[in-house]
Order: sequence, then C-alpha cells, then structure tokens
Amino acid sequence: MSLSQRLTITQPMRVFWLTWFGQLISIIGSGLTAFGVGAKVFLDTRSTTQFAMLSFFAFAPMVLLSPFAGAFVDRWDRRRAMLLADLGNGASTLIIFAMVLASNRGLFVIEAWHFYLPVAFGACFGAFRWPAFFATITLLVPKQHLGRANAMAEVASGASQILAPIVAGALIEAVGLIGVLTVDVVSFSFAVLTLLIVRFPRPPVSAEGQQGKGSLIEEMKQGWNFIRSRPGLLGLLAFTAVASLCMSLVMLLITPLVLAFTDISTLGGIASVAGVGALVGAIGMGVWGGPKNLLHGVLGFNLLSGLVLFMAAPVPSVPLVAAAAALYLFTMPPMMAGSQAFWQRKIPADLQGRASAVKRMVLLCIAPIGALMAGPLADGLFEPAMAPGGALADSMGRLLGVGPGRGIALLFIFLGLVTLANVAVAWLNPRVRNLDREVPDALPDVPVAQPEDTSSNTPSTPAAGASAS
Repeated sequence: MSLSQRLTITQPMRVFWLTWFGQLISIIGSGLTAFGVGAKVFLDTRSTTQFAMLSFFAFAPMVLLSPFAGAFVDRWDRRRAMLLADLGNGASTLIIFAMVLASNRGLFVIEAWHFYLPVAFGACFGAFRWPAFFATITLLVPKQHLGRANAMAEVASGASQILAPIVAGALIEAVGLIGVLTVDVVSFSFAVLTLLIVRFPRPPVSAEGQQGKGSLIEEMKQGWNFIRSRPGLLGLLAFTAVASLCMSLVMLLITPLVLAFTDISTLGGIASVAGVGALVGAIGMGVWGGPKNLLHGVLGFNLLSGLVLFMAAPVPSVPLVAAAAALYLFTMPPMMAGSQAFWQRKIPADLQGRASAVKRMVLLCIAPIGALMAGPLADGLFEPAMAPGGALADSMGRLLGVGPGRGIALLFIFLGLVTLANVAVAWLNPRVRNLDREVPDALPDVPVAQPEDTSSNTPSTPAAGASAS
C-alpha cells in the first residue's frame, strides 16, 4: 500500500467531518478578506452604492454559472469540483494580494472598482463549491441527521462572523490589509489539503437522475423540471427567494447603518456579537436537529427574524443594534439548515447537483438584485426622506430621529413587515403547508452509495458509476 493510499480517508462520517473542518477554516479566511475589503471600500468612498457593488460582483457570476455548475457537479467527482472551487478562490485572493501590495509600494493608486474583477473571478469558481458540498452530504450522513449536518455548515458561517471582524480589525491595524489577505491564503491552502486526503462516494443511480442524460442542456433543464412539476417545492422556492432578498438587504445595510453613528472598530465588535448569535443558533440546531416537520421550523424562525428587525430601528444605539443583529443571525442557521435538509430529503441523490443548482441560482439572483437595490433605496429614497427637512422628517422622523442612518433604520422596519407578510402567504398556501406530506422523501434512511473509483484521475460521472455497478 502506497503512502497516498494510507493517507486517504474514506469512512463516510470521517470524510464529512474532515471536509467540514477544511471548509470551516477556508470560510473564516474568506470572511477576513470580505470584511477587510468591504470596510476599506466603504471608508474610502463613504458610498453605500460602491459598497453594495462589491457584493454584486461577488454574486452575479455565481448566478450565471450555477446551472452549468449543477450539471457538472452531477457529472464530475464532487470532491474535485470542490478542489476547483478552492483553488479558484485562492487565485482570486492572490490577485487582490498583489494589487494591495503594489498599491502599498506606490506603484499605483487602488480604487474601489479595482476589486470588482478579482472578486468576480473568485465567484466564478465559487459556483461549484456549495452545490458539490451539499449534494455530497446526502451520501455521507443518514437522512435523519441531515438537519444537524447542515447546521454544522452554519456553524462554520457563524464562526466566521465572530472571528473575521475581530481578527481582520486587529490585522488591519497591525499590518494592514496585506495581513488579512495572507491569513486567507493560508486558509484556502488548508482546505485544499483536506480535500486531497479524502474520497467522496458516488451517488446511486435513480430514474429521475438519468432523465436527459447525455446532453448538458437537457441535464440542466432536468433540475428545473423536477422542481416545477412539484407545486409545493415551487412555492417554497418563491418563499425562500423573498426571505433571501430581505436578508440580503439587511446584511448589506447593517454596515452603513452602524458606521453612520460609530467607527469601524465598533462595527467589528457588533459583527462579532452578531456572529455569536449565529454560532449559538447553529450549535442549537446541530444538537436539536429541528422539528419533525422541518418546514414548520423554517417558517417559524423566519417569522422571528422579521420581528427582530424592529429592534434595530428605534435609536442609534450600539447595544441595541448589537442585540438585534445577534438575534437576527440566531434565526438564520435553523432556518437555512432546516430548509437545506428539507430539499435534500426530497431530491434523489444523483439529481442533487442539478436541482440544488437551480434553487441556488434563483437564490443567488437575489444577492445582486439586493446589491443593486440597496444603493438607490438607501442613498436615493430612505436616507433623503429621513434627513433634516426631508419628506418624512416630521412624521417618521419624530419616532426614529433624523440624520445619517435614520433612513436605513426605517428601511429595516419596512423589511420586517415584508418578512412577516411573506411567512403569512407561505402558510396560507396549502401546497407549501402540506409539502412534507404530499412530496415523499427521495432518500433512504441510511445513505447507499458507490465508493469512488480511485484508479483513474479523470472526473467520474453518474453514467460511469452506473456501468461500474
């Protein structure tokens, strides 16, 4: 047995935990870069629009590539798809590193728009990561534990929310943005290393997964056809899209809301407190696993998130905004993990990449839409209306105050109302309310998968898996 074979890990749960840990480190590193670059852009420009455009370029390429990524994930070995994503994201960080280093040495003056292209470049590769990861969870984790497994992915996000602002703030003060980017380079290198020593099983073949096989276009359409033929899933997707739009706007606008009345170090503290809320929510979901009907948990936690938004609006107070941010992010992991587990249960294993990519494409459309909406809503409508002498200064201004950030506070109240209305519409739709009963689970209680073919270095496909069986 060779050294590489001895180092290879194939036991399903060990593969899941090692892969999860590698992605945890990578997500924390990416969080450092996102926080550092985003803060630099806003502080240099003081423009919500410029800040939001950074988010637009981080998500728009993933929207365009998601249908292709989903089809390729079902064709390829999913581990190699994740390797491709990590290497591409690492290359993006190295490009930004080179730009900042050149700027620090006086070779050119860096502008906000210089970050857009490398961020978009990394996003192109990022389109492959999560469809491959979430599609693989169903091959490694028993069906009854999918809620817990998806919650652990939210633990990674929560840990990033806590550590990224603190570490990024300290590194920026000590060694500048270069220090932040250096840590990110190390983190993606660690993620690549973990993927090199694990092996993912291939999914078993299903009739649904084989429809349209052989044509990339037909395979891409099959994911959409699966969802469209089930009205409950389509309604759930519409609900999730509206919820994601509200969430996207909140996450974008919290930075200018806070920086309107305090400094970047305080923003980092608030972000860390919010991250604690996300981490507690994720760990709680990991221990609990969610209610028997996961859909009830998704709707319930989204309802709570809408109510929490009203907390952030009354006054520009650091403790109040920090508490609201923590509670808001507390609701996200149970809602997202429960939703992801619900979708995983209803989709055959060898169709997971395509169907998940369609869902992801729709939801990823929301982020750039939110980024394009945030600037005009904040800078062009709500902020001027809540400025001294503005259209709402004598009405809503009496309740919330006037001046910088108060328009965004009013926008938070509006988003809270939209969230509550979205939950009500979903619950009143019988196809969504009875979805768990009307659409049977597509997964067995215990994962059944073929081991990865390690004799070839070429990406495996579901068709190859079928012939091997």
